[in-house]
Amino acid sequence: MNIKSLLLGSAAALAVVSGAQAADAIVAAEPEPLEYVRICDAYGAGYFFIPGTETCLKIGGMVRTEGKWYNAYNPADRYGTLWHTRAQLHVDTASDTEYGPLKTNTVYRFDWQDGGSTSTKLLFANISLAGFTVGKLDSQYNLYVGYAGNVINDDVVYDGPYELNQLTYNYDAGNGFTAVISLEDSNSGSGAKGVNGEDSSDHYAPDVVAGLGYKAGNFGFKVVGGYDSIVEEGAIKARVDADFGVLKAFLMGGWNTDGDKLNKYASSNGTGPAKTIGWGDWAVWGGVTVPINAKLQANAQVAYTDSKIFAATANVRWNPVKNLLVQPEVSYTNWDSINQDQWAGVLRFQRSF
Repeated sequence: MNIKSLLLGSAAALAVVSGAQAADAIVAAEPEPLEYVRICDAYGAGYFFIPGTETCLKIGGMVRTEGKWYNAYNPADRYGTLWHTRAQLHVDTASDTEYGPLKTNTVYRFDWQDGGSTSTKLLFANISLAGFTVGKLDSQYNLYVGYAGNVINDDVVYDGPYELNQLTYNYDAGNGFTAVISLEDSNSGSGAKGVNGEDSSDHYAPDVVAGLGYKAGNFGFKVVGGYDSIVEEGAIKARVDADFGVLKAFLMGGWNTDGDKLNKYASSNGTGPAKTIGWGDWAVWGGVTVPINAKLQANAQVAYTDSKIFAATANVRWNPVKNLLVQPEVSYTNWDSINQDQWAGVLRFQRSF
C-alpha cells in the first residue's frame, strides 16, 4: 500500500512539472510568406519589381577591352599598342505616377589603361518625369540629333559637348514631330574657364540648347542649336537620316556663329598640335551603315571642316553571339592647316548585359 501511494504521488508530481515546462516552451513563429521577384514589363525588357515596392529596377552594363594603335585625334601621338579596359554598370528605376513614369538613370564607369592608370567616375545620373529631365548626361546638342556615325572615332571633328548637368524638356507629339529645350551647365566656379580661356569663375548664366525634328517613314530630319553664354557665340547643326533597306545613311552639317574662335558647341576634340583647331565657319559629316548579314555590318564615316580637317573612319561590327561585339576599325585624319596627318586603328571586344 505504501509503495502504491508512493508511485501515484510521483506520477502526479511529474505531471505538474511537465505542465509547467510546457507552459514555458518557446513556440517557433510561422515563417514569413516568401515574396518572389516579379517581372515588370511596363517599361521594357529587363525590369523587375524591387520586393515590397512598386518601383521597377533594371541592371545592365558592359565590359570592354580594346587595343589601340596611334591616335586619330593627335598627329604627334604615335604610340605602339595601348591596351584599354572598361566596365560600366547601368542602374535604371521606374515607377508609375499620375504624371507618367518617374525614372532615374545612373551609369558608373571604371577604366584601366595600359601601364596601370585607372579612373572611376559617375558618368550619368539623372531624374525624369513628364518630359522633364534633370541631372547629368550628355548635352542635348549631341543627344537630340544622335551624335554622328556608327564608328568609334566619330567625333574626331568635334560634334558637341558631353557629360554635363542640365534641365531639359523633351516634347513628342506622337506624329513624328519632336522638340527639345535645355538649360545646361556653363562651367563656373573657382578657376573655371571657357573654351578659349575666358574666366568664368563667377559666371551665372546657363548655356541654352533647343531643337526641332520630324520623322516620316524611313526618313528623319532634326536641327539643333546651342548658345555658349561664356563666349557669347554658338552653333547650329542639322541632320538628315535615311533608311533605304539595303543601307542606312546620314548627312549632318554644322555652322559656327563666329568661325574665328571656338565655342562650346563648335570646339575642338584635337589634342597635341591639333588642340585649338576647330571648325572654322562650318563642318560636315556623312556616313553609311551596310548590313551584310544578321551578325555582320560595315560602317563608314567622313567629315570635313572649313578649317580643312579631313577625318575618315571605317569598321566592321561582328556579333558572333548575342551581346558580344568584335569591332576592328581604322581611321585617317589630315590637318591641312598644320600640314600633318595620322593613321590609327582600334580592335574592340565588348560584352553587353
